[in-house]
Amino acid sequence: MSLRTFFETLFSREWQRRGWLAWSLLPLSWLFGGVTFCRRWLYDAGLFRSHAIAVPVIVVGNVYVGGTGKTPLVIWLVQQLREHGFVPGVISRGHGRDAEQVQQVREDTPVSIAGDEPWLIRQRSGAPVFVGRRRAAAADALLAAYPNVTVLIADDGLQHYALQRDIEILLSDERGVGNGWLLPAGPLRESASRRFDFRVVNGGVEGAAAAEQHTFSMRLQATHAWQLSDHQQRLSWSEFSANSRVAAAAGMGHPERFFLMLRKLGLNLSQTLPLPDHFDFSTNPLADLDAHIILITEKDAVKCAHIEAIASDSRVWVVPVQAAIDGPLSTHLVEKLRGYPTA
Repeated sequence: MSLRTFFETLFSREWQRRGWLAWSLLPLSWLFGGVTFCRRWLYDAGLFRSHAIAVPVIVVGNVYVGGTGKTPLVIWLVQQLREHGFVPGVISRGHGRDAEQVQQVREDTPVSIAGDEPWLIRQRSGAPVFVGRRRAAAADALLAAYPNVTVLIADDGLQHYALQRDIEILLSDERGVGNGWLLPAGPLRESASRRFDFRVVNGGVEGAAAAEQHTFSMRLQATHAWQLSDHQQRLSWSEFSANSRVAAAAGMGHPERFFLMLRKLGLNLSQTLPLPDHFDFSTNPLADLDAHIILITEKDAVKCAHIEAIASDSRVWVVPVQAAIDGPLSTHLVEKLRGYPTA
């Protein structure tokens, strides 16, 4: 286990409870909370400039640090908006990318420049995708290149107040708010009580949250798997489950979600390999897995496809997922975009 993986595992465990480590970091959380409150107040008061875009902006984000399923949700939004007559574009910071400047994500754009998630969004959705540290600049560049775009989706931009937004979608998962504390004593980037227009819960809505207005449940569904070395090859889940040595690896914010999904499909995983989010696979950790089949996420496949030792490994299979939303979220979004009340 790498040092980074060790600390990620340690903090992930501590953020679900209020143990000694969380309590010791609580003063830093108060400081962090004060800074985030002041920063947002400065934008709300107009002392910090917030950039307006010529088309409506939908921001998808989370307050719980790490992966909650934003990429599948963004792809779902692109598809739904397109079906309702909109022309969507996507902007993102592109976490893990090597470049800082604004960049359009094309088919031949290196993943190291585009970022794995923006590259996957462009590949799956077909929408124009621009990345950049300054999302407002990315939005301006996208609209200049694609003036027919009628709505922008900002991937992971909930705390990026320099970009004005029309709709905020807060995404969470089964971990809820963890221990309820801000970073670094807890997992929250800002207060869980912040305002939002719609909330989507990856993994299902239970209890009192199920009755809340504008709260929707999201499920991630794996429809099939394809072989990385030969994209035409497919296997059914029953064929995977019949194999005695099936391993799974995932470089994402919450790898256990991927492993749990595979087990729910009936797979008996002999090994699981959780990796840091945006892992670059340059060291090829899959080579040491003792398995006939190795299942990886579609996000990881974006990078693995360009690493010869992995791309040619016939054991490696890719598991794409798609989001399914329970409830009329798309209807509410369209009504709000068109200026109709959603309550």
